[in-house]
Amino acid sequence: MRQADLRKVDLNLLVALDALLEEKNVTRAGDRLGMSQPAASRALARLRRLFADPLLVDGPGGYVLSARAEDLRPALRGTIAGIGELLEPDPFDPAAATGKIRLLMPDLQAATIVPPLLARMAKEAPSLDVDIAAPGTTGIEALENDEADAMVGLLDEAPAGIRRRRLYDEELLTLMRAGHPAAARKLTLDRFLALEHVVVAVPGLGPPPVDQALARLGRKRRVKLRVPNFFAAVEIAVRSDLVMTLPSSLARTAADMRRFASARPPLDLGRFTMSLAWHARHQESPRHVWLRKAIVDAAATMAFSAPRGPARRGRPSGG
Repeated sequence: MRQADLRKVDLNLLVALDALLEEKNVTRAGDRLGMSQPAASRALARLRRLFADPLLVDGPGGYVLSARAEDLRPALRGTIAGIGELLEPDPFDPAAATGKIRLLMPDLQAATIVPPLLARMAKEAPSLDVDIAAPGTTGIEALENDEADAMVGLLDEAPAGIRRRRLYDEELLTLMRAGHPAAARKLTLDRFLALEHVVVAVPGLGPPPVDQALARLGRKRRVKLRVPNFFAAVEIAVRSDLVMTLPSSLARTAADMRRFASARPPLDLGRFTMSLAWHARHQESPRHVWLRKAIVDAAATMAFSAPRGPARRGRPSGG
């Protein structure tokens, strides 16, 4: 049938045709389709006009199929099955899934979310692999271009076509090595400013929130060292008297290793909401629905307490 003809065809007639050819009886075909006998007769009449063939002809004891109807049956069955597959969502079986999941997240979030995510994948989707890259300043563009499946980060706003959901709220904690002279005393603002700090410098994101808060007070701290990522800062801090202020999820993970002491910074730094973002094209994809749930569940296992007070806009960059 030519494509132009399809505009004039009610595809429901193909379902009626299948029932009529199977039953060879208008009443039984109507019952099978949930139609009255007159409605089934009208459907047969329309099909006869459409195919320019009687389709069902009188025979001994009832209808028999015309030669054209006999020829139609195999293609008709295949067509109906194909339309059904077209309308059904693609099945997704994690246990049989292969390929790569492409995620964007900073090293901090990778350190806290990925371990429980991998544990789940080992049980449910052992043949899936994961590629993780830093989102930088082009994370949204990567989602729009389908270069990444999802992104974890700070999203104050999401452009059209980007969906997001909250994962958790983050606060900042000040971290210092266990046994640091400052660990035995309350961390006042003056004592905080007397310390030497290591800062994670993230290109394109501006001053850390600690320095922004200090600037509002007309104060300034001594930044002894700037490094490009959180893990360099952590390893340097544990081997020196430098202190760092960083998101609580990583600070508490490091503190659990008994190498560090942590304290709330003597500044009002608020909270920061971490979100999961993805493109709307994947909203109903069974594979992507599974992935998003796995990431949300992994984030829910992170062992840090939620701070008090309202979440604020901004970024939990290493301070």
